[in-house]
Amino acid sequence: MIALIDYGAGNLTSVRKALTALGAAFVVPRAPDECRDASGIIVPGVGHFAATAALEGEWQQAIAARVAKGTPLFGICLGMQWLFEGSDEAPEVRGLSVLPGRITRLRGDTERRVKVPHVGWNSLDFRCETSARKSPRLLAGLHSGATVYFTHSFAAPVTSDCIASTSHGERFAAVVERDNVFGVQFHPEKSSDAGLHILRNFLTVCTPP
Repeated sequence: MIALIDYGAGNLTSVRKALTALGAAFVVPRAPDECRDASGIIVPGVGHFAATAALEGEWQQAIAARVAKGTPLFGICLGMQWLFEGSDEAPEVRGLSVLPGRITRLRGDTERRVKVPHVGWNSLDFRCETSARKSPRLLAGLHSGATVYFTHSFAAPVTSDCIASTSHGERFAAVVERDNVFGVQFHPEKSSDAGLHILRNFLTVCTPP
């Protein structure tokens, strides 16, 4: 059973529809302790990083405890940003800190008419320097160049946990993966076949062998 976290900023309706289309069993927990039996946890999200303050305290502790025990965690858009230490968008709000690094605002480029926020379809580049260290599970069965849908103003840096990047005036992490922690800056539930494929890969990770 997948725990789909609702903290008031998630795009739950579209994620619900995608999970239903994939035949996944999921629940929206009403209290943090309801995550303890989850086979996987999804933290979606849209909007301002300050919204993740609703996860501070018991929710953050419960999710961190499950991750420490090996439960797969998947952050989507704002949910991916929350996996990091924090964001310049709301410096007073702490992230989950399961991935090192800090979220920063995209600079854009007035001369090249690269506007922020970044809204639209971009292709994924799998050629991150560190992606060859192992076979990424989240991107299994996909090829570099797959297109997905983004809508955001802030983004994560390209670190050793980045397995796919893209560019909008500058290069940033589009997909991250470290052990049982996964994240995408785009919206897989709105990214057609490629997005559903990524969600299906996460569900596979959550299925006991």
